[in-house]
Amino acid sequence: MIDALFPYVAQTRGITVRVSANYLPEQSQPSGGRWFWAYHIRIQNGGLMTVQLLTRRWEIVDARGGLQIVQGEGVIGEQPIIEPGQSYDYVSGCPLSTSSGAMVGSYRMLGEDGAMFDVAIPRFELRAPVVQG
Repeated sequence: MIDALFPYVAQTRGITVRVSANYLPEQSQPSGGRWFWAYHIRIQNGGLMTVQLLTRRWEIVDARGGLQIVQGEGVIGEQPIIEPGQSYDYVSGCPLSTSSGAMVGSYRMLGEDGAMFDVAIPRFELRAPVVQG
């Protein structure tokens, strides 16, 4: 079943990552070569173990095939701890120099057993609406 609010879904070791993306015309300047999207991510822990999100890694590709890798600690300045049955939501943004592109990535998680593992973030499309002139 497709979740209308979060159309992009990936699951790794009981952790489900759901994503929705929205074009923000008020923060975009197509005439200046800038398009901007907000994306909302929900990380749900369907596993049996508490996990902590340590780092993120994004691959962002634009319509010209340009690739940008973004890596860093946590998300929006946090390294959330997500208990079994709980979820963590956050919203962030992505500018591009083209009117479309895509993002895909992963989170590095630390389980309460001390093991680290990567959780997939599903690939999602960034598309500005076509303006009829």
